[in-house]
Amino acid sequence: MTDYTRLTAAEIAEALAAGDTTSAEVTQAHLDRIGAVDGDLHAFLAVDAEGALAQAEAADEARAAGAASSPLAGVPIAVKDNIVTKGLETTAASRVLEGWIPPYDAHVVERLRAARLPILGKTNLDEFAMGASTEMSGYGPTRNPWDLERVPGGSGGGSAAAVSAYEAPIALGTDTGGSIRQPASFTGTVGMKPTYGAVSRYGAIAMGSSLDQIGPASRTVLDSALLQDVIGGHDRRDQTSMPDEWESFADAARAGREPGAIKGLRVGIPRQIAEGDAYDENVSALFRRNIELLQELGAEVTWIDTKTFDYAVAAYYLLMPAEVSSNLARYDSVRYGVRVTPEDGTANVERVMRATRAEALGPEVKRRIVLGTYALSSGYFDAYYGSAQKVRTLVQRDFEEAFAQADVLFTPSALSGAKRFGELTEPKDMYTSDLTNIPANLAGVPAISIPGGLVDGLPVGMQFMAAARGDAQLYKASAALEQALEAEWGAPFTAKAPELKESNR
Repeated sequence: MTDYTRLTAAEIAEALAAGDTTSAEVTQAHLDRIGAVDGDLHAFLAVDAEGALAQAEAADEARAAGAASSPLAGVPIAVKDNIVTKGLETTAASRVLEGWIPPYDAHVVERLRAARLPILGKTNLDEFAMGASTEMSGYGPTRNPWDLERVPGGSGGGSAAAVSAYEAPIALGTDTGGSIRQPASFTGTVGMKPTYGAVSRYGAIAMGSSLDQIGPASRTVLDSALLQDVIGGHDRRDQTSMPDEWESFADAARAGREPGAIKGLRVGIPRQIAEGDAYDENVSALFRRNIELLQELGAEVTWIDTKTFDYAVAAYYLLMPAEVSSNLARYDSVRYGVRVTPEDGTANVERVMRATRAEALGPEVKRRIVLGTYALSSGYFDAYYGSAQKVRTLVQRDFEEAFAQADVLFTPSALSGAKRFGELTEPKDMYTSDLTNIPANLAGVPAISIPGGLVDGLPVGMQFMAAARGDAQLYKASAALEQALEAEWGAPFTAKAPELKESNR
């Protein structure tokens, strides 16, 4: 009997199209898997079994009537809990939004429903997407399927863990400074941050509005490409949404597996974020092996100086908190969120607001609000926020110069394999862990992480970046490398993860 939880989204879609199974059967298999292992992982904050099965049955009926609405019709999916879903609780993993049932869907959720992808539920994250390990969730941490004593990364550890543990074939995440790509690296999955504006942010609970981007999580490059084909495109409700007509990303991913697909591709290695003592030495060795594989595939590899990338993390941690300070001002007990009355019963607006934010917001959220408010304050705006914006412009110019010399850039996705619990909760460790990811967010360019191999038995990802609108280029290049890595490490990569058995729970 086929275990549909072990198939990729593309394989499930083929089985559905061939009439070998039904969406209801596949969806139930994933719900059963969630029931069996999520008590140990805590990848999900909410599971909507009734809704998912109803959507699956509707997809089956549509297919029987000859009205399958997309290549992924009937394939179940998980959604990060900072993306709003009509009628299904959305908390952004914060106690301040506990019990909130949105009256509308995010644009990407509208796309999922139109394409008839059953939504299994909402996945865990660091509160309001602020963190690097999913330990900052207001509802408890998520564990890594490869090792339950390690974190799955953050902020989107729930989506990455759900995909890695075969609870869902694909998932949606958001990426502000690596929140899709770093968890992908830690869990042996694929994570894609599209070009800023390629996927509408309407309905994504804002953290840093000029940095946030919704994107896919999956176990293969093709699955991510298929999902971006579903969720991408223009949305008039998002003023940053690009009006571009996009080519098929799935076609680009398939083309990457053709012989000689990346022969002559110019691959640039940004010296400032691809070398140095920040990396685990075994990660550096694995990175060098991946460079060799690219050269064996016919790519032309060159090292490139991107001097301002050294300052990207510092600039990001001024710009992002400033936008956090503005975006989270709405959670004041008056306009949005829960309301906490002071213990002494006195309840004017200021006291209720103070009590609510003190009790319902977590420590990392408070830290970033304070940092951002300070950076925006009178007398400091130009020195901090203004200067950081200038650095951002320089980073963008460095990218432009780099892409004049290379078609794609290539780096490790993270500094190490998955960390143990507690190792990414100190601000310095948390913030510097984003070293490889942040530049792409500052510039708004697309970036993808794919599994690059194992270090000490744990997966480590490799990252490609391309110029804005170069998403198809990324899918093609990463699919080519993925195929070479499969020959070296085996596929699907997550099959190497130890099964969640009673003995290691």
